[in-house]
Amino acid sequence: MPKKLSASLLNLVPVREGHDASDAINDMIGLAKHVDGSDYKRYWVAEHHNTTSIASSATRQLIHHILHHTDKIRVGSGGVMLPNHSPLIVAEEFGTMKAIFGDRLDIGLGRAPGTDMRTAAAIRRNNHDGVYTFGSEVEEIRKYLSDEETQVVAFPGHGSNIPMYILGSSTDSAHIAARLGLPYAFAAHFAPGQMEDAFKIYEAEFEPSGQLDAPYKIACLNVICADTDEAAKYLSTTMSQFVLNVIRGGRKKLQPPVDDMDTLWSPYEKQAVESRFPVAMLGAPDTVLEKLRLFQSQFNVDEIMAVSYIYDRDAQKRSYDIFEEVVRKYNG
Repeated sequence: MPKKLSASLLNLVPVREGHDASDAINDMIGLAKHVDGSDYKRYWVAEHHNTTSIASSATRQLIHHILHHTDKIRVGSGGVMLPNHSPLIVAEEFGTMKAIFGDRLDIGLGRAPGTDMRTAAAIRRNNHDGVYTFGSEVEEIRKYLSDEETQVVAFPGHGSNIPMYILGSSTDSAHIAARLGLPYAFAAHFAPGQMEDAFKIYEAEFEPSGQLDAPYKIACLNVICADTDEAAKYLSTTMSQFVLNVIRGGRKKLQPPVDDMDTLWSPYEKQAVESRFPVAMLGAPDTVLEKLRLFQSQFNVDEIMAVSYIYDRDAQKRSYDIFEEVVRKYNG
């Protein structure tokens, strides 16, 4: 039987062409204010490094900034890329934010560095094993945030019990999320291929924990909504250009939409972009509702976290408004 579905947002804080990092952070706040008090459940910020097109390298500072400018929506990391950070510092910094802002925080944790290996080495020079020790470091953070006695105390943080989430883009993370009994967020916005298998593993192996009694699945999907299918397709060319830039190893900022992508990419590049980075929810309200029903008939997730690479700020906000209405209609 279909579950009641929640909707949330993931923001990579892209820098739009003609603008700078300050503008991108202001855009991040503008979107946060727009959805604060809406049906959206949470607003997460990703962590990326060594890129000039995304301004989300200092994720926890951005989370603090969003919390300061909102009142209701949950805010968190999508995620803290744990190979880059000390578990104790993560616990202390999130514990400090909870002491300031109260119970509106989520800690999403990823096992990849969120960058290339040269940059990863520059971030955390004495630790190249973070990917392999991910599960134990997640458990370390949990203990720091719990009421359990520890030889080293994370303060603020101790006893805060801030909810934790496991992020993943492969089946490896599904085993960890299941074993630890934590909610599982799958990054289908850039790696949809293993989502079905990962969710099956997660549900089959799930062990209840102090945080969670039953599996909780989040699918992070690309969502671009507009009043017509044609308008949504036009807006989506910004995302196509963004992905094309990643594939080419470029450093272009988020580009305005174009009338014809075929003037910008080769047939091979087109196939690479569309196969690896499909827009799961693209179109007018009725179109997106039908796609959502089809998606849920297969995956039946608890929550969809929407990523929307849209150049025009008002069009981006409109896209989130439409998706909010679509989810509301889906839930009946």
